[in-house]
Amino acid sequence: MKASKKIDMTQGSIMRQVLIFALPICAGNVLQQLYGTVDTLVIGNFCGSVSLAAVGTSSQPVEMLLCIFLGLGTGVSILVSQFSGSGDGKSQREIVATAISFLYICAIPLAVIGQFAGPLVLKIMQVPPDTWDLANSYIRIIFIGTLGNMGYNMNAGILRGVGDSRASLLFLLVSCVVNIALDLLFVAGLGMDVAGAALATMLAMYCSWLFSVAYIRRQYPELGFTLLPKRLNKAMLAAIVKIGLPLGLNGSIYSVGHILMQSLINMQGSVFIAACAVSGKVTGIANVAINSLSSAATTFSGQNLGAKNYVYLKKGGLQIPLFSGLITCIAGLLVTFFSRPLLSLFTKDPAVLDFAVRYIRIVLPFTWTFAVFNGIISFVNGMGEVRFPTIVNLLMLWAVRIPVGYLITYFIDGGYVMACLPISFAFGMLCMLSYFFSGQWKKIKEQAACQQEETVS
Repeated sequence: MKASKKIDMTQGSIMRQVLIFALPICAGNVLQQLYGTVDTLVIGNFCGSVSLAAVGTSSQPVEMLLCIFLGLGTGVSILVSQFSGSGDGKSQREIVATAISFLYICAIPLAVIGQFAGPLVLKIMQVPPDTWDLANSYIRIIFIGTLGNMGYNMNAGILRGVGDSRASLLFLLVSCVVNIALDLLFVAGLGMDVAGAALATMLAMYCSWLFSVAYIRRQYPELGFTLLPKRLNKAMLAAIVKIGLPLGLNGSIYSVGHILMQSLINMQGSVFIAACAVSGKVTGIANVAINSLSSAATTFSGQNLGAKNYVYLKKGGLQIPLFSGLITCIAGLLVTFFSRPLLSLFTKDPAVLDFAVRYIRIVLPFTWTFAVFNGIISFVNGMGEVRFPTIVNLLMLWAVRIPVGYLITYFIDGGYVMACLPISFAFGMLCMLSYFFSGQWKKIKEQAACQQEETVS
């Protein structure tokens, strides 16, 4: 193992350590955006707007069915980071072994369930008839890649937990190169349309997962990582479920809400669906800092809680969300200014382009509020405190975004339904800022003050 790959966030400059940790994830997020963007570029240029709409509307059913496990995977990452901070190697090995077994228990049945549940969800979403067959084909193929998708995400989470964020970049690079090559072969070369894009994505997922397994086994032999399951520690499984299940259920319920929102988009027709799919890729590029800094916030708080470093917890809890919001604000304004030439790379259809530009101009200038919100939530989750963030997340979606979306659609103009996003982001940010007036934050400040006094004396 090369210790230099691991980042100890319990010492040194907070933002320097956070940025060193976050930059590879940010680069990985750019690759991940490229991963999806290539699909959109190839399909948009070789297939047309109906195919674009099919891919755009198919992501929600996959997200809904995967969210519970991805939440549990986040639970694994949080526990690994806490054990890393406290130096408990035995518990790290047990949590990793349990996670591998749990992966197979969940992923294989879910791949089968997805073949039947995916098309059912598409019906509920009122997918337009002209996109139905293509969307159905895409979703069935993608679900075959469930094991690879879940396996990659779990392995990346384990590595983030031990402080290695650079590995995710390597995994995504492998996946991105495979995806681009196969996209060009299947879609542009063989004319397989949406099915070709799905097949390319599915094969790329498996390549990335298998590469991550080989990497962990070579670089971190002390974790005892295996490809196939060996044992399941009931106590560790209970710990994973305690932290991860609320996150997973929150994500799954959130995805149900996304499906309702996608239904509102689908009601506007395939041109509007295609516009939202294209603009989603561009907003994703502008927002790459959000996920990377949020991942850093989770690992930071987990490591420092495990090390009982309350001085760093207090400082990082304020600095990380602020920095994330600032970066996202600058990026959002720049992309908004250049939105039309950027969007024209994906489509030449004037109607699609006009709707996409509208989406960008309404949403992106305010996405910084989501960055602050997500930074605070990730910090709190990293300490294992998932109840309050879960409640806020659900309120943001079900009490604000969905009702506002329906009000806009039915009483104003469905072509402006995306305005519900910045409204819900601002609500979520204000709710999470209240955490800094909570009893838990007060306790962290008191313990930080005691540690500072001890250092001085």
